[in-house]
Amino acid sequence: MSNIIEALNSVEVGQVVRFSKTVSESDVYLFAGITGDLSPNHVNDEYMKGTPYGRRIAHGALMVGYMSAASSKLVENVPHPIVSYGYDRIRFIRPCFIGDTITIEYRVEEKIEEKAQLISRATVTNQHGEVVTVATHIMKFV
Repeated sequence: MSNIIEALNSVEVGQVVRFSKTVSESDVYLFAGITGDLSPNHVNDEYMKGTPYGRRIAHGALMVGYMSAASSKLVENVPHPIVSYGYDRIRFIRPCFIGDTITIEYRVEEKIEEKAQLISRATVTNQHGEVVTVATHIMKFV
């Protein structure tokens, strides 16, 4: 248990990492192919022209995947195994369009020593500074 406490203490409350990228056509199609989510929301231009969005949107679950990239950045130098214990309160606030450049801010909000957990807030914003997706992420030292 002392190794876990040491590892937990290697991360600070308030610590922030950021991950940015432009969401490409290939990101969306590869994600659709891997997951089987071929919803017309993501792969059919004509279908989406008739919606309030007017164009295709990236998968919300892809935004969660980018959150995972940010969390991996946070713990890449943590000296003990840590796993994702789940995402809570995920909200898709705005659409992310193909070609948007998104930034994930991943901020440690709490350490729970008795459970060997980190609680963090992940916020995805687009290039206009608009919040696209938010979630609470729980990581557990194992």
